[in-house]
Amino acid sequence: MDSVKLSLLLFSLCLIACSAVPKDFSIVGYSEEDLTSQERLINLFEIWRAEHRKSYANLEEKLKKFETFKDNLKHIDETNKKRSSYWLGLNEFADMSHEEFKKKYLGLKPHLPRGRDATSKSPKPFRYENSELLPKSLDWRKKGAVTQVKNQGACGSCWAFSTVAAVEGINQIATGNLTSLSEQELIDCDKLFNDGCNGGVMDYAFAFIFWNGLHTEEDYPYLMEEGTCEEKRGDLRVVTISGYEDVPANSEQSLLKTLAHQPVSVAIEASGRDFQFYRGGVFDGPCGTELDHGVTAMGYGSSKGQDYIMVKNSWGPKWGEKGYIKMKRNTGKPEGLCGINKMASYPTKEQ
Repeated sequence: MDSVKLSLLLFSLCLIACSAVPKDFSIVGYSEEDLTSQERLINLFEIWRAEHRKSYANLEEKLKKFETFKDNLKHIDETNKKRSSYWLGLNEFADMSHEEFKKKYLGLKPHLPRGRDATSKSPKPFRYENSELLPKSLDWRKKGAVTQVKNQGACGSCWAFSTVAAVEGINQIATGNLTSLSEQELIDCDKLFNDGCNGGVMDYAFAFIFWNGLHTEEDYPYLMEEGTCEEKRGDLRVVTISGYEDVPANSEQSLLKTLAHQPVSVAIEASGRDFQFYRGGVFDGPCGTELDHGVTAMGYGSSKGQDYIMVKNSWGPKWGEKGYIKMKRNTGKPEGLCGINKMASYPTKEQ
């Protein structure tokens, strides 16, 4: 792009920024003119930018983000034209390249060794093996065992959010009290194997909680970055668990049996571009099984003939279906969609 065209485009961005009207930016369908008219594209960009309160250091950075926004918008439109079970939409990640997004928002480290021996001298049998009469559908949100959707920010702490959501669930089931717990404490203090914003794995976080307990979100709030581990204070509430167990790998039925009793921490491959912009429907890929993101299964059901597992993410309530994604089940593959059956685990708590 020559200097004259660059100057004109920068001027247009500034001009339209002054006239764009902020609104709820939930558009998922676009006209041909929206996608080909430079003026309309700039207007869409400015409306989106106002909705998500985006600001940039200078006009050159703004132009670079605009070009990324256009490319993402094109991908969203093309995908929505060919997919039928789910759809994509613009969200707060629309000015991020896919590589930038993966680097900042994925943080699972599945290569770390796992096992049931961190809280016990010997492996425990799968406690839900003999559960046979499963409900046709289940949603732990309706049972009061799920806190609000949280936002990890640009910190690879998904493993902590997955862990905490599962512990919040079993704690409510055991005590009747729903308490929002601290991801920040895990990020700051669980350092034996896990690595804060640089990633971790849920089993070790469960082990940390078993040995140390976990403070509430109110007493140890989230910073969206690593902090200094704070020593416990005796007058503050600490939630405990009695241990944790792994769901038998590559068994969807075992995952459903566990889900019938409590929320479950699961690992998935979330590095696909469609996952970045998921807006709604039953997600059926494409995705592989190279696990890179920790999330929490909160139930299961069916929609328009498609069976799914309901998953709580940690990218804020504006992503997906108010922070959730329906992931297709009964795929015929033992590892499940995006590897969701490969590395599931759950905390235990005596009632």
